[in-house]
Amino acid sequence: MKTKHITILILIFVIAVLGANSLFILDETQQAIVTQFGKPVGGPRLNPGLNFKAPLIQKVQYFDKRYLKWDGDPNQVPTQDKRFMHVDTYARWQIVDPLQFFIRLRDERSGQSRLDDILDGETRNAVASYLLLDLVRSTNRTPEVYEDYLEDIEHLEDISVGREAIEAQVLERANERTADLGIVILDFRFKRMNYVAEVRERVYDRMISERNRIADQFRSEGEGEARKIEGDKERDLAQIQSEAIRESEMIRGRADARATEIYASAYNRTAMSRDLYTFLRAMEALEKSLDENTSIILTTDNELFRFLKNTR
Repeated sequence: MKTKHITILILIFVIAVLGANSLFILDETQQAIVTQFGKPVGGPRLNPGLNFKAPLIQKVQYFDKRYLKWDGDPNQVPTQDKRFMHVDTYARWQIVDPLQFFIRLRDERSGQSRLDDILDGETRNAVASYLLLDLVRSTNRTPEVYEDYLEDIEHLEDISVGREAIEAQVLERANERTADLGIVILDFRFKRMNYVAEVRERVYDRMISERNRIADQFRSEGEGEARKIEGDKERDLAQIQSEAIRESEMIRGRADARATEIYASAYNRTAMSRDLYTFLRAMEALEKSLDENTSIILTTDNELFRFLKNTR
């Protein structure tokens, strides 16, 4: 009886293990295929929830259903116009057929490696097929000039394709090469482009030269404006001095005329005052010189006689 119970327990345990081994759950981010002795059996399992497989002899291979990222390695690539550039790219991809993906690539690591070959190759082909202007610009546009010293820039050189069209071309050609891999590339972009070191130095030197040219232009315009201001100052100063001299001469002329007038008027008054003064002094002299007992004899041409005669 005891042996029978043990057998039942063992049977229940085996059934539980086999039942658990025959069930697997997929969440919303997963998709899977079932393999038997390393080979896929049945179709891909895409719907989330509870799924079944044969216990022990079958295994489940899980794959991510979400968008996956790919970052390219920066490469030095020449453009069509022989400009060597460091090109850095990125892309987003997705496993859309897990069965085909498993048959061709087995796992995501192999998928990333395959994308390295495809996208890097297509990137090199695209960069080498177009001019630098097409790789860095997307549209033909009229530049907006915010500085006066850039007004001589009328328009930018026109492009024939543009960056966005080149990215779309790389994406299309890469998807053609991944069509049998069970994946699709959703997006491809140039993350960064930069000159190689030696070319970058020449570009910096050219930028410095251009800025120096603009600085020299500002400097010469400033010197010209300074000379103009100096000339205007000298002219205004000469004009002010000339007007001041003219005004001073006019004032001096009016003053001289007034002084002459005053001198003439004063001279006329002085003639009468001088005769009175002479008379008074003569009278004082007579008063001091003569007393009651003094007698004098004067000729007719004597000044005292003239005054005495005039008093009559």
